[in-house]
Order: sequence, then C-alpha cells, then structure tokens
Amino acid sequence: MLFRQKFLDGIRDGTIALAFRRWRRPSVRSGGTLLTAAGQLRITSVNEVAMASISEADARRAGYTAREELLAELQMRDQGIVYRIELGALRVDPRVALRQSTSLSKRERDAIARRLRRLVGLELQPFKLNVRKLKALGLTESLEVGYRLSPRGVSFMRICDREG
Repeated sequence: MLFRQKFLDGIRDGTIALAFRRWRRPSVRSGGTLLTAAGQLRITSVNEVAMASISEADARRAGYTAREELLAELQMRDQGIVYRIELGALRVDPRVALRQSTSLSKRERDAIARRLRRLVGLELQPFKLNVRKLKALGLTESLEVGYRLSPRGVSFMRICDREG
C-alpha cells in the first residue's frame, strides 16, 4: 500500500486517519503495520465497504477535498473490492535505529553474510527488488536518489574486511 507525499504529510500531522483502496485482495491487515516514507504506520482495521456508503466526512478524513474526488480515484480501477482502512499511530521506522547500531554479534554477522551472498552478482533490476531486504537488515539507507551504507553497513563491511 503506497501513499503519495501529500497523504503522508497528512498522516504525519494527524489530519489523515483513514484510507480507501480498491483491491482484488487487501495488501494490509487489521492490527498490522506498514512501513512508509513517514515511518511505521499502524493499521487499525481493514473492512470492505460499498462506495455508496462513503461519506463526505470519510473523504475528508482520507485527505480528499470532496467525496467525488475520492470516488473518482477509486473508479479509476475497474476491478476489485473497495476497502476502508483505519490508520492508527505513526511511529519511527524501526530500521532507523537498526541502521545506527554498529555492534554486531557473530550470529548477526553470519546471518547478514548468508543473506548478502544471495544478492552477489545479480543484474540491476533483480538487485533493486532486493534492496528492501538490505534496508530491513539495517545495512542501507535511502537517499533522494539511490542508497548508501548505514553506520551498521559500514561496521559490517569493516568486520568482514578484518576477518577476511
């Protein structure tokens, strides 16, 4: 589930607490979380709804200026079920703290090394699909364009260099 920047801004400042999506099957679940560019978002509930039941107030809570604007966006996709997603608390992305952690146990290093071996030698497009895995390990951080090693990634590389 992706959010455009204007919606992320509203989620961050608390003016947006609701989302609507038209999916063949939901990509989030009640009680789950979603990592976004704004942080880790709690998903309070996910329920099927009829478009006719969406109110003007619902549309505003979802960041739209009018109900018609929301409905037009939902109708751009001609297949799927409409879901109402209640958004909960926005927390700091847990990968941020992980990236800053520079102490790695032997067990962590071995686990990271096993995962990285799967990525060595990949062509660009398959590699890009796996960059999220590096972020989940706390080894990289996103830039406006591209990625860089995090302090944890630098620490891991130094340990690998020392251990040969």
